[in-house]
Amino acid sequence: MGFLRCLLGGFALALVFSVSDGDPLVPAFCIFGDSVVDVGNNNNLSTLIKANFPPYGRDFVTHRPTGRFCNGKLATDFTAEYLGFTSYPPAYLSREARGQRILTGVNFASAASGYYNVTARLFRALTLPHQLKYYRIWQRKVVNLVGRTKATNIFSGGIHLISAGSSDFIQNYYINPLLNRRYSPDEFSDILMRSYTTFVQDLYDLGARRIGVTTLPPTGCLPAAITLFGRGTNHCVARLNNDAISFNNKLNRTSQNLKSKLSGLKLVVLDIYQPLFDLITKPAESGFFESRKACCGTGMLETSFLCNARSIGTCSNATNYVFWDGFHPSESANEKLAQSLLEQGFDLIS
Repeated sequence: MGFLRCLLGGFALALVFSVSDGDPLVPAFCIFGDSVVDVGNNNNLSTLIKANFPPYGRDFVTHRPTGRFCNGKLATDFTAEYLGFTSYPPAYLSREARGQRILTGVNFASAASGYYNVTARLFRALTLPHQLKYYRIWQRKVVNLVGRTKATNIFSGGIHLISAGSSDFIQNYYINPLLNRRYSPDEFSDILMRSYTTFVQDLYDLGARRIGVTTLPPTGCLPAAITLFGRGTNHCVARLNNDAISFNNKLNRTSQNLKSKLSGLKLVVLDIYQPLFDLITKPAESGFFESRKACCGTGMLETSFLCNARSIGTCSNATNYVFWDGFHPSESANEKLAQSLLEQGFDLIS
């Protein structure tokens, strides 16, 4: 298995180099989901869940905050580079999402969003149906720019990435007695699966044929999750990780059912859980020395407005940290995760 992974990884990297001076491997890259992939949509919403201030973005190419919940690039930024794009999909609500710039894809993600619409509403973020509404408007703009025939090829040939679910559990279910007393984690996962199914069906009906969806990460190993739910220990919370594994198993089964029903659909489940779990439990093997504490502030909890320029204890060099803030990976970790996504997502570009 190790040899096969190295072989696939080498082949994927060869593809990257082959497009470095040519056209991208796909015509467009569109992104939906939550804070793991939001590049600045929440900057333009009346929500507290934002990252458009220092020290966020300090290691980004511009060395300025953009709204990304990271010190630098997200995994999707690296993925866009690997696919051969010369720029990143702009946030739909930003000024950059104008004119010819939108033809290669747009980012609709909103921090604190999820499959459960109430999660986004609690934090005044964009629900997935609202993100899909903007996607429909984007499609109309693309048709107006290049015509129906070319636009249809962009929609069907472009990659559509979905990253959601973490906020539904961490920022809603686990802290909301109205949910966790009514539904078991398994029952709540079933609710999320119905929303996921509807979203994929809607994308398919709009012409999307290449869809990637990320699994839940090891939520019990996020620094903030250990602080909030670890009961004073310094270890991953097994209960949360088991819930994530159960959810991911359902995601795989549901995705297989969708592929069997929707003709011509390439739907790939991209495993984030194991690659991130490996970085957390065996950090030295990937060049990291700290995986329990995040870089920002105390590294135990801070994220969004709690991770700010006055946060005491913020590290000077984030490259050695798996996590940037209490919930989100550092740029260095995102690069590792993006490499794994590229290997797993080969069917989406073949």
